[in-house]
Amino acid sequence: MPYHITTPKKLGEGVVYYVSEDHWSDNYDDRKVFTNKTKANAAKNTTVTFNDHTYKPNHLANATVVTE
Repeated sequence: MPYHITTPKKLGEGVVYYVSEDHWSDNYDDRKVFTNKTKANAAKNTTVTFNDHTYKPNHLANATVVTE
């Protein structure tokens, strides 16, 4: 079953779709489709380490894995 990742828009209503690590789109057709939930969760749970501090980016912290 395919999955994709969404997160709420910062302004206005609706969601944006995960395309790649630093790219989100409001176009459903641009979304990255994952073959299983494990791969989608791995992308959603990505962390960043900067100056010895590890954090989860805000756009991923509020993200949801959705089944197609």
